[in-house]
Amino acid sequence: MPDRVTSRVKALAWWVFATQVLIVATGGAVRLTGSGLGCDTWPKCTDESFVNNPAMGIHSYIEFGNRTLFFLLEIVAILALLAVWRFRKQRPDLFWLTVVPALSVFIQAIIGGITVLSGLNPYVVGIHFLSSVVLVVLAALLVLRVYTGPGPRKLAVSAPLLQTVWLAAIFGFVTITLGILTTGSGPHAGDGGAARNGLESEALQTVHAVASYGTLLFTAVALFLARSERAYRIVRWTGWSIAVMLVQIGVGIAQARLALPPLLVGIHMVLACLLAAGLFLALVETRQRLTPAVPSSPAPEPAA
Repeated sequence: MPDRVTSRVKALAWWVFATQVLIVATGGAVRLTGSGLGCDTWPKCTDESFVNNPAMGIHSYIEFGNRTLFFLLEIVAILALLAVWRFRKQRPDLFWLTVVPALSVFIQAIIGGITVLSGLNPYVVGIHFLSSVVLVVLAALLVLRVYTGPGPRKLAVSAPLLQTVWLAAIFGFVTITLGILTTGSGPHAGDGGAARNGLESEALQTVHAVASYGTLLFTAVALFLARSERAYRIVRWTGWSIAVMLVQIGVGIAQARLALPPLLVGIHMVLACLLAAGLFLALVETRQRLTPAVPSSPAPEPAA
């Protein structure tokens, strides 16, 4: 148990982030392969057993594998929490950012259970994904904070830059929400018999695309303003977000023209989490840590 931020603490922060992204990818695989009800009850896989059996087919292995992965997330989260335990009073930010994933595994499991028991209700499935996005964002913040010191922070950018970053973040959230609703109206229900939300898919796709281009526009303006103000930390995250968005737009166009192939939809889901993390960190970096002033040495007294 270290008494300060060490390379081990940094590595565990990265592991928290990686596992949160991984669970999004495997959760997408469950849905996109139609394995959402591979285990048809919760918390057990069947009425008689917590584990699946070969007679249940490949879908049960995919769903049960995703459930099992939550144990990996919990182990990593607990290790990260233990790693910061000794200096939790000096770094309460790191403490709470490791408490959240440690507790969220149980919350996510409950939401996942409700998802199964509701027969893959598209709105519950959407909430499940949205909560995963939030956890990826907080894990990204944990990674950022292990590389920065503690202490109060103050606004370090101009009002136009701050407002533009906020607009990019808001448009990004709207884009992701619209993407969730669009997926909830499409063919990938997670199971052949699962209901859809009944919304018009083509109209949602259009609105979703407009919101994504709005996000790209405001992020590009934020990048320009950040460069002009030499706010290089914001330049880093807005640049990252634009790179993710360009790939995201390419994947979105491809999946629309290729009738939503599962692999591309899964990539789209993971990229949405990475985009949310980038935009959030850009917003976080608008406030910088106050550096304590170094006391000046007293002037020498004149000789008598």
